[in-house]
Amino acid sequence: MKIQEKIELLRRELEQHNYNYYVLSQPTISDFEFDTKLRELQELESAHPEFFDPNSPTQRVGSDISDGFRQVTHVYPMLSLGNTYSEGEVADFYERVRKALNEDFELVCELKYDGTSISLTYENGSLLRAVTRGDGEKGDDVTANVKTIRSVPLRLHGNFPVLFEIRGEILMPWTVFDDLNKEREAQEESLFANPRNAASGTLKLQNPSIVASRKLDTYLYYLLGKKLPADKHYDNLMAAKSWGFKISDAMKVCRSLPEVFDFIKYWDEERKNLPVATDGIVIKVNSLIQQKNLGFTAKSPRWAIAYKFQAEKALTRLNSVSFQVGRTGAVTPVANLDPVQLSGTTVKRASLHNADIIESLDLHIGDMVYVEKGGEIIPKITAVDLDSRVLVGEKVQFIKNCPECGTPLVRFEGEAAHYCPNDNACPPQIKGKMEHFVSRKAMNIDGLGSETINLLYENKLLSNVADIYELKVADLARLERLGNKSAMNIRTSCEKSKNVPFERVIFALGIRFVGETVAKKLAGAFKNIEVLESATYEELIAVDEIGDRIAQSVLKFFADERNIRLIERLKSYGLQMALSEEQMRNAGDSLAGLSIVISGTFNKHSRDEYKALIERHGGKNTGSVSSKTSFILAGENMGPEKLKKAEKLGVKLVNEKEFLVMIGESENQQQAFTGTLF
Repeated sequence: MKIQEKIELLRRELEQHNYNYYVLSQPTISDFEFDTKLRELQELESAHPEFFDPNSPTQRVGSDISDGFRQVTHVYPMLSLGNTYSEGEVADFYERVRKALNEDFELVCELKYDGTSISLTYENGSLLRAVTRGDGEKGDDVTANVKTIRSVPLRLHGNFPVLFEIRGEILMPWTVFDDLNKEREAQEESLFANPRNAASGTLKLQNPSIVASRKLDTYLYYLLGKKLPADKHYDNLMAAKSWGFKISDAMKVCRSLPEVFDFIKYWDEERKNLPVATDGIVIKVNSLIQQKNLGFTAKSPRWAIAYKFQAEKALTRLNSVSFQVGRTGAVTPVANLDPVQLSGTTVKRASLHNADIIESLDLHIGDMVYVEKGGEIIPKITAVDLDSRVLVGEKVQFIKNCPECGTPLVRFEGEAAHYCPNDNACPPQIKGKMEHFVSRKAMNIDGLGSETINLLYENKLLSNVADIYELKVADLARLERLGNKSAMNIRTSCEKSKNVPFERVIFALGIRFVGETVAKKLAGAFKNIEVLESATYEELIAVDEIGDRIAQSVLKFFADERNIRLIERLKSYGLQMALSEEQMRNAGDSLAGLSIVISGTFNKHSRDEYKALIERHGGKNTGSVSSKTSFILAGENMGPEKLKKAEKLGVKLVNEKEFLVMIGESENQQQAFTGTLF
């Protein structure tokens, strides 16, 4: 068999297996077999780049380089639907349609998936373009990111139109959403409120490889084009299903209003068992000719309406309130409840956030409380059923001392949270600092999850982050659940972490208010740990994006002799405590004081790399054009709105070549930058 034929055969096989797994949920081979075939295809494509295909299954993983998003005008405007919250308003919609048509008609009822809208265009059976809703008239081209979604077919099979558009929702499944929030919670990052926000935010990431890791899903629900297979909306979707699209089975053709109400009633309960979030029912006229006759208002079609489910809430008993201490010492009150079903999950606990929330609810132990899921996801107590308040316990009061170490809590001016200030001796804070230190975005030490860190802490093998580098294979191997292989992996990962760059070491130290971005700013401004340790308040606040709160926190951290001793130990183990020579060569102040907007696509570097270069040379990245913008780094396909505003304000455009000259980057440096920084 010829190489090209072998490549095409593997592509077809993998496309079919993707369809079986992600659309039909009926896999016919194991994950191992799939991965083996995928690796074989990757090796063949790598050895024979002349047969490259942008829609090959190997392109699903997503490159870590993105050219950013350009604006694309929709061929058909993406209008929003009119919303209704009562059966009476659904009946009014039915009557309006009946009177306007004055003939028999059918309605199609579908689930309203709670995701982010997407428009997919296919030409000759291949995915041409994926565009977000945007403002309805134009949206962002997110094709590179959408290609990473396994349930979106890159190539179709069957008898499909030459050119057409299909619309639907990009979704984040509940299990993926929960795992993502657990990861963010472990890093004490803000949580996504719901899967819709998480899916939308993911789709706008500039790194398709991260998008691929988020395991997004999709359901498609409307076909547009000049030569569609049928006049009926339902029939078109069934045809699209045969071409390889993921079309929901939760659809029904209804010929009367009672049938519509039966559908609503059924799915108001059954939706709780679905793997993705829904927030209502969409009701559409089935005939495309009748849709055309009914037409549109300025904002929405007259032939469709969305019925929104009421926010689900339940009544349950408050049994107790516990208080948890996080890595930064923040104390979070948690309500412990009688188990109750909400949106397909059993809720036993709900966050009470802070002392002000507790006071506003006037909570008492034993109260019957209403629990809702904000955005259908995060449990929260919204009210107390005062009519049920009999023989309840004492009023809930926020604690005054740390529940772990007994230290009096403090509350900083302007903040809602209470904190335990005993950051070097409070067990949850010590273990939390270690978990943060080894995390992927910090030192990236594999094998040291929260359970293992707790085990090592309890066995007195770890008391601070520096102890991690003194762990011995023999000591690790004798512990329960570890063994020699795991111990060796931990030691290997510890050694590897010594190459993590300086800015990530600063982030790993866990200085309060110093996140990834601020850590990069500090590394770029002070170059090494000794200069940072001795930085004054004035020097700190002179750094871009660092204000009083961060500056005071940094000063407090380095004023503590225990932290200085800790850093000295980390130095002795060989961690990177200064910018590398490569980073220093690439650093400069040629852009100091300049505010720069990036727009368009580039040849030499990705947009993320240009953002890093701007920061490295003292400049500031901004997202929008204003009178304060120094210039726009303008690539190909620059956004028309940015261009229009730049012309209006007289903001200078600098092309890629001119910019590289500005920062003194040679061809050799360009190669080195691309190869070492990212």
